[in-house]
Amino acid sequence: MPSDTTQAPWVLMYHSVADCRDDPYHVTVSPQRLAAQLGWLRRRGLTGVGVAELLAARAAGRGRGLVGLTFDDGYDDFLTTAVPLLLEHGHRATVFALPGRLGGTNAWDADGPRKALLTAQGIRAVCSAGMEVGSHGLLHTDLTSASVDEQRLAAEVQDSRALLTEVTGRAPEGFCYPYGAVDERALDAVRSAGYGYACGVAPGALTGTYALARTYVGDRDSSPRLHAKRLLHAFPAVREALHA
Repeated sequence: MPSDTTQAPWVLMYHSVADCRDDPYHVTVSPQRLAAQLGWLRRRGLTGVGVAELLAARAAGRGRGLVGLTFDDGYDDFLTTAVPLLLEHGHRATVFALPGRLGGTNAWDADGPRKALLTAQGIRAVCSAGMEVGSHGLLHTDLTSASVDEQRLAAEVQDSRALLTEVTGRAPEGFCYPYGAVDERALDAVRSAGYGYACGVAPGALTGTYALARTYVGDRDSSPRLHAKRLLHAFPAVREALHA
């Protein structure tokens, strides 16, 4: 494997941890599958951490063996199901919450089951468990949409950070672009709001600390598939050739 100082950080992207039988968007991993994936990381000498911790460790030359674990949308099952499994296997993670929907549901999903989101109390419990809390915006809005004017963009980026600061007592370091959609305007807004990093999804025209790419993980990802995804991350030329 290439040195962790010569390649982009490996960051895995999860969403909900629950029953997968009704999952039209393929964003749910069963508790059993997550436990198996976390065990796979451990058996290979890899430790999952939050993204802020990962970036700080890499900057200090201590990033070897660390993998970023992220959970988008701030589902309540992160606290009730994912956190116990993470702690059992010796990992930490970042959850990207929606402070404009505290205690609400994933109303932005047209299809599929309604899922409960973290409350303010739940977010504080997540912090107490040693997990990082970042912002996913206020309402899960595509920040690259033409309908998002400057005022709404500021609310999604700045106000969500202020609200999470009130809830946790600490300003979040990280932001995650809803739907992974990022352009120059959204990136500049996130950086100007004071965040230390931001996550997207797939590698694109924008790269760097404010457009970190992540590896999607789903319920179909058994050990061989995770190994393949790790190799594709380690050798980007292979990944690019496959997508050419």
